[in-house]
Amino acid sequence: MEKLFSIMNKSMRVLTHIIVWIALLLLFMFMGSNGKIVQKTVVVFVYFGLINITIFYINYLFILPTFLNRKKYLWCAIVILFLLLIASFVKCGLAYYYYDIIIKRDSGKHIMAFWDYFMSAVFVSCLFIFLSAVLKFVTDWFSNEKIKSNLENEKLISELAFLKSQINPHFLFNSLNNIYSLAYQKSEKTPEAILKLSEIMRYMLYESNEDKVALADEIRYLENYIELQKLRFKDNSYIKFEISGEVETQKITPLVLISFVENAFKHGVATDKDVPISILLNIEPGKIFFRTINKKSNQNKDETGGIGLQNVRRRLDLLYKDNYELHIQDKNDIYNCELYLNL
Repeated sequence: MEKLFSIMNKSMRVLTHIIVWIALLLLFMFMGSNGKIVQKTVVVFVYFGLINITIFYINYLFILPTFLNRKKYLWCAIVILFLLLIASFVKCGLAYYYYDIIIKRDSGKHIMAFWDYFMSAVFVSCLFIFLSAVLKFVTDWFSNEKIKSNLENEKLISELAFLKSQINPHFLFNSLNNIYSLAYQKSEKTPEAILKLSEIMRYMLYESNEDKVALADEIRYLENYIELQKLRFKDNSYIKFEISGEVETQKITPLVLISFVENAFKHGVATDKDVPISILLNIEPGKIFFRTINKKSNQNKDETGGIGLQNVRRRLDLLYKDNYELHIQDKNDIYNCELYLNL
């Protein structure tokens, strides 16, 4: 199918060139003859037009791709000069063959000298070589821009896939540590934690593969994660998760908000009644405000460098560009993340 589309595109380009040249020749014939097709009109605008079109495509299709693209500038200039001389001599030969039509002017009152006609033929040939060079540079520029755009898109897709793939092992590593802690304590909540983790992983593996997911699904994913974290602390956890606004009609890039919540639990204190982990999601049409506030823990340092927030910041740059603002306040005892996101 791709090969068929390529053939169709080439055929359309060829057809477009043919139509443009025919239209130009007919236009000049009509203008030069005041609407009357006579022998002089045919000779000047068809025979000489075909020579100029031939010059155009010899330069466009053969000379420039063969020499200029390979940076053989001297050879390119030599071959173009040779083409100019050959074409101009052919035009002169054709002009003297139609001596009475081309060389004689004003009913024989004015006869062009050979070199005058030769230089005018060189000038016109140069014009068509220039036009073919302009077309070549313009088409090459658009082609290069398209290739560049495709490469950038492929790079973007690859980078996003890599960043997303980092989320799973990073999240899994932290969650398994939590479940290990429950199992080590022989907690009765260990099976429940494993079930929550299973639901979370199912969402990450199967439901978050789209570019955008329902915000309601993302919120359920966050709620499951928070419930999983609460199991670590039994009844001693203090977490506030507040949601306001219309949820059902909004969509969001999956797995963007989780890093902020995960960071709050990993580096925060969830057992302080006076300073609970606070998670706020305010939803408005086409935009959200998301905030996490946590008291900083002195015992839980990220020795691996904290790839979570670096990851999400890079994903926001790639996916939302200028449509988000991320503010992080790292105070002595409090860590505050605020995300303004245009959906």
